[in-house]
Amino acid sequence: MKKVFAFLLAALMAAGAMAGCSTGGETASSGGEAASAAESAAEESAAAEESAGGETTPAASGKITVFQQKTEIYDQLLEMAKDYQAETGVEVEVWKIAGDDYYSNLKTYLSSESGPTVFSLSSATEIEELGLYLEDLGGLSVVPKIQEDLLGVYEGTTIGIPMTAEGFGLIYNKDMVDPSAITDTASLVSFIQENAANEVTGLGLSQEDFFLIGQILNVPFAMQDDPAGFCQQVYSGEVRLADVPEFQEFAQVFAAIREYQQNPLEVTYDNNCGNFATGKAAAIHQGNWAYSVLANFSPEFEMGIMPLPICGNDKISVGVPSVWCVNTDASDDEKQLGKDFIDWMYTSETGTRYLMEEFHFIPVVDGMESPELDPLSASVAEAISSGSILPWTFNIEWPAGIIMTNLSPVAQEFFTSDMSEEDFLNALNEAFVTAANE
Repeated sequence: MKKVFAFLLAALMAAGAMAGCSTGGETASSGGEAASAAESAAEESAAAEESAGGETTPAASGKITVFQQKTEIYDQLLEMAKDYQAETGVEVEVWKIAGDDYYSNLKTYLSSESGPTVFSLSSATEIEELGLYLEDLGGLSVVPKIQEDLLGVYEGTTIGIPMTAEGFGLIYNKDMVDPSAITDTASLVSFIQENAANEVTGLGLSQEDFFLIGQILNVPFAMQDDPAGFCQQVYSGEVRLADVPEFQEFAQVFAAIREYQQNPLEVTYDNNCGNFATGKAAAIHQGNWAYSVLANFSPEFEMGIMPLPICGNDKISVGVPSVWCVNTDASDDEKQLGKDFIDWMYTSETGTRYLMEEFHFIPVVDGMESPELDPLSASVAEAISSGSILPWTFNIEWPAGIIMTNLSPVAQEFFTSDMSEEDFLNALNEAFVTAANE
């Protein structure tokens, strides 16, 4: 059965590389080393608490352990753990990554029966592999307040609560683009043509595999009523992309880019962002992670993210890079404490403050707001709040490695030849069939 996990990442193969997270130390490689690493982490956490000033807290009513891969929030998580104990009396021991491979360490801990209470996972493959360790989180009070497409799911059961979110679409210059005037493919193609007449790029792409074809092709797939079922129909040959309206209009957009703009194969990610930030491009297809690059140019205009409007689409693609999970092998009491901790993070005033102001996460819960979001992240948060999001089908359903190995070569051929729109779609179709059946 297909295991579904709606989130990032692979924007994330490209975007995650730009985020620049790193870890250090030695990797645990056996059950004994796992227990030793956990013990060291406990001592480090206790020492950190001691040095904080010896505050008086309620008598401990339990203890949980937390292990997660975002090294950039480790120190803040330690502080949050102390505040949680002060409020609830429950001790939270935060483990530090013992090597440069979080996932390998996690598997070692779990397989040696010394696993953490709460941990994070960041891909559909990880969820599938560790499915038997994942506790049902469907009963948490925060679950109904989160868009269904953002939850981690294993065999129909909610097993993951999203840490944060990322999204992509058309990043646009508000001085040059009126989103209300670009609501379908015809208006987008006209916009590209009009800007070309003024020597401005209407919709910029770049040469990197995910930014050339991988992310933008998510849209017509995710627009289907049942994206997972649709993918299987394509893989089996039951449905052909060239017969589907959303893909036909997608090809029209690519044809307009080829005819009226600089060849995307000649444009790097940095070039594309620079062109947008300096007014040489009215819009680019990118995600909220691009803001860190755009900000380096000190743009003097407001920006946002709007949908790729094929077939009237009014949603942007949103997914999550990581989800919180609870170890189902923990004791019943410990599992409940782990669930309580996750619920507290997303529903209490203190927990919400840490998520928004210390971790700088994009809100994923209805009613949660952050005062410190950049404009692109704010666009993603608004889309989540309004429900105007498409799932990351490309990261959930597509065959592994297809973007770089199979799809990018087709896009490269399209942009360097006179390949017809129908032939383009047929070539993409064959790429999916081939990759799915390898």
